[in-house]
This record gives sequence, structure tokens and C-alpha cells, in this order.
Amino acid sequence: MGRTHLAAWNAARAEGLGVRITALCDREPERAFDDAGARGNIEAEAESPFAALERDQVHLFQKPEALFADPEVDAISLCTPTDTHVPLARAALEEGKHVLLEKPVSLSADEAQLLAESAADARGGALCMPAMCMRFWPGWSWLRERVKGGDFGQVRSAVFRRLASRPGWSEFYSDTKRTGGALFDLHVHDADFVRWCFGAPQAVTCAGTRDHLTALYHYESGPASVVAEGGWDHDPGHPFRMHFTVVFERATCDFELGRDPVLRLAQGGESQAVELPAGSGYDGEVRHFLAAVRGEVPLAATTQEAAALTAQLEAEVASLERGERVLLSPAP
Repeated sequence: MGRTHLAAWNAARAEGLGVRITALCDREPERAFDDAGARGNIEAEAESPFAALERDQVHLFQKPEALFADPEVDAISLCTPTDTHVPLARAALEEGKHVLLEKPVSLSADEAQLLAESAADARGGALCMPAMCMRFWPGWSWLRERVKGGDFGQVRSAVFRRLASRPGWSEFYSDTKRTGGALFDLHVHDADFVRWCFGAPQAVTCAGTRDHLTALYHYESGPASVVAEGGWDHDPGHPFRMHFTVVFERATCDFELGRDPVLRLAQGGESQAVELPAGSGYDGEVRHFLAAVRGEVPLAATTQEAAALTAQLEAEVASLERGERVLLSPAP
């Protein structure tokens, strides 16, 4: 994810958005410029994002504390293992650095709430934004606008699917106690997007395992059927799949990553492609974060929302373990 964030920051810099990469931090910082580094599971970049950097103008750190203390650094993309997110983000905020924090924020709602409290009182008004990239993904942001705008009437049903093989570029992903399984690390995207579109559900029913689950979200007033399936227990040869089908009163829309066209809209007896802007959710979240840091827009994703989302994921774990519907507590 560090490579993915860097590629998005490089794109923002190339567009003249006033971005300068000043520092990188890693236990082995020199490997940052090794083009043989691991790639992500959505799509590999055409060339290494490090190739665009002027090596002699980028500070290399081994310790996060040294990075946070660097006066040339204004904002940080924090792409570290989940169990380091909250302590590192709080330390960066204490130094007055803005933080774009990878998901999931934490496996503990209490810990996520602690970060939300730190973010509310951060030094110099520093911002901390959870990197919920689906809120900015072309096609998904389009869907949210249609839901909120009521363009096609009310939503009758919504199905989200996010399926993959387990990431193999780090031993971290083999430790469910640290990752929380696919439920926390993969399915979190759809759980967040459901909340963003329809609000917090009143209850959830889950079946499966932490590595492959189906969640049914219950609303007292809302869509009759909202389902999200997420899993990373597929054979390594299985392609990553990201999909939604949403049925409105007067239309149906369907998104499938890798398909051409990626988004189709059926309405009035006809099906047509929906034209989408270029780029990914990573590009969108970086640009939004930059605009928020400059005071141009309010944050589209907050640490308080992340704390409520984490509490929901804890309820989904409880539903898996107990085999029953679990009520969600109202957000504070």
C-alpha cells in the first residue's frame, strides 16, 4: 500500500497540485528504490513509483519518530500493519502532521475511538483521514450520488462482492490475529460503503468465516435487502473481483471491475454504459485529503466514522461466532 499511495501522490504532483515527496520511512529504507518490491492485488503500476523521485532529495528514515519530527514533512501516508495504526497516527498528530491512514484503522472499536479523540484535539488542527478509497472510486462515488439524490427512486436491494486470494506479499496476512481476516481487511470496504450510502444498520446477520463471509444488513427504514460478501480464501489463480448490483425503483446498475464497460445502467427497458472519469479511488482519496488539508473541503471520511465502523465489524464477528442476528448500538 505504500507503493500505491506513492503512485497516487506522484500523479497529484504531476498534475501540479503542489505536492513534494520529502521523506520515506521503512525498516529497510534503501529497499524503497528497489524496483523488485511487491505489488498490490488490484493492478500493478506500469513502472515503479520510486522512479519518479529524486533520490538525493528524499530523506530516508528507519524510525517513524524521526519522520514525524522532520520539519519538512507536513502530511503522512501511513501504510503499516493494522496493529501499528493507532499508536503511529496518534504520535504523528502530536507532532502536528496530517495523516492519511490506511484501513482498517484498528481491530478494536475502543482503540479506534481513542484515535478519534486524539484527532479531535490534534496539534495545530492536524487532520487524520481513514483511507476509505471506495468512497472515491469512479462508479462507486457515482452510485452514492444516485442513492442520495434519489435519481431512480428508492433502493430496493443492493449486493456487494469483494473476492480475492489472500495477499501473499507479506507474512502479516497469514496472521488472522493481526489482520482480523478478510472481514476486517477486505470486507471493511463494503461495510463502510454500505454505511456511507444507507447509514448505520440497526442489526447484522453474518454467515461464514472471518476469511469468507456474507453479511446481511437490517434496516428499519431503508432497502429491504443489503448484502455484502467478502473473502480472500480463493486459489491464488483467482482474479480479484469487485462488484455491485443495486436495484432502484426505476433502474438497475451493475459494476464489475475489469469488465468493459465497467458500469452499466438498465433503465426504461434499455441497458447502457456509464462513462466514468479516469483514475482510481487511491487517486481520488489523495486529492480529497490534499484539499481538506488546505481547508478547501471538509473530510469525507473521519476517524469517528472509522470508530463506528469498527464497532459494526465487531458485531459482525459476534454474529459469525453466535450464529444469530446482532443488534448494533447507536453511534455516539
